[in-house]
Amino acid sequence: MAHAAPTRGGMMGKVRANRADRPTRTPDLFDERVHTVGRYGIPVVLGLVYGFWAAANRRHGGEITGWNILFGFVTAVVFIVLCIAVATFAPLLKRELHSLVKSAFAGAAVGFLYSQTGDSILRSVALGVGVTAAVFLVFFYRYYTREDAEGRRIR
Repeated sequence: MAHAAPTRGGMMGKVRANRADRPTRTPDLFDERVHTVGRYGIPVVLGLVYGFWAAANRRHGGEITGWNILFGFVTAVVFIVLCIAVATFAPLLKRELHSLVKSAFAGAAVGFLYSQTGDSILRSVALGVGVTAAVFLVFFYRYYTREDAEGRRIR
């Protein structure tokens, strides 16, 4: 049997040289205006959906009233403001707190939605804590594998 002779750098020697020539950052397909619209548009759309969902949970399938609509809009505005605040200030924290703030927001949001159904508050809290723990594990793993201890992206 014939085998290839080993080369300097192993089997991936040639590939590594090509990878060094490539840019390490992914290309940015959109300009700054599109990113700004997305930064504020996504929380607004999520907030409106969240407000509608909370109002629908609160009325238990009954008729839509003015108070129900007001509750939905107030809930949407609070969600939008908190979502933008978390998206703005959480990345400034270390990766552990960054993960915790985002996961606490997600858990509190789900727990509040569930509390509007009229079920036990203990079940709402348990669901919120469970969602917080699950989201924390996902975010922490993501930030732990992609950032150093100071929060700078690993290249």
